[in-house]
Amino acid sequence: MKMKASIKKSKTLLHRPQVPFFTDMNYLYNLLFLSLSLVIASCGDDSKSDAYGNFEATTVTVSAKGNGELLKFGIEEGDRVEAGQQLGLIDTTQRYLEKVRLKAQLNALNLRTQEAGPEIAILQEDLKNLQRERDRTQRLFAQKAATQKQLDDYEGRIGVVQQQIASARRSVGVANRGVLSEEEPLKAQIQLIEKQIKDCKIINPLSGTILTTFAEPSELVSNGSPLYKVANLDTLKLKAYTSATILQNVKLNDRVTVLVDEGEDSYKELNGTVTWIASEAEFTPKTIETKEERVNLVYAIEVSVPNDGYLKIGMPGEVVFQKPTTN
Repeated sequence: MKMKASIKKSKTLLHRPQVPFFTDMNYLYNLLFLSLSLVIASCGDDSKSDAYGNFEATTVTVSAKGNGELLKFGIEEGDRVEAGQQLGLIDTTQRYLEKVRLKAQLNALNLRTQEAGPEIAILQEDLKNLQRERDRTQRLFAQKAATQKQLDDYEGRIGVVQQQIASARRSVGVANRGVLSEEEPLKAQIQLIEKQIKDCKIINPLSGTILTTFAEPSELVSNGSPLYKVANLDTLKLKAYTSATILQNVKLNDRVTVLVDEGEDSYKELNGTVTWIASEAEFTPKTIETKEERVNLVYAIEVSVPNDGYLKIGMPGEVVFQKPTTN
């Protein structure tokens, strides 16, 4: 029985259908061709970028310059604003009333100033009369009709009146200087109040887009409280990093190609200009490439890229430098 089973098994193996040899060879050729194609494609891929980084923008945080209730503040994140545009107002009632009080004090000073005009006018009239009498006496003295003593008396009286006029002017001037000494401090206080009132107007410093708001209307704000953050997004800067070897042929104002993701497998190409190159190397930021590449020294560059609305702050980007032409 064992012998029969063995013979039967052998017959089964001998009659197993054979796979044609050329079929296996075609499979191997196809596999080899596919592998070579992948190797050639990977070796011939010259689309690797020269620098990698993220887009940045110059942002400005606008803060309050006064204390009080935020009466007007009607901006939203994403709003487009212009330089010099008034975006809000802090309550100025208290400052306005203080300005009115200071102006009233300033006007009261004018009423306290003394005028020497009336007193001096009387003395000047006396002086004219004495001078006229002196002149007449001089003519009589020449005709031997008046004495020297009469002439000297008139000269003495004229001198006394002249001294009285000078004294009146000095005393009035001293009194007025005391009053007017209070005028300049009051004017300075008024100018300070006017500046504080002006600072309560929230004036936007640059044209751009509102990124973040930190306050709401009717809130109490103090000097230095952040109100909103604005940035000019018309042109963004791509801060990227590259090696010293690649950077050898790059200089300021060079035109470069900037690549940003567009879908999963494609890039959007933009034109850029190199506006800054670091003078010293640094370690690769942790967000760039692999762990092995992060320990290498690289140079930072900034590329200015016009924004058509597609670019966003923090978006990753790549830079392809133009290859130098060889003669």
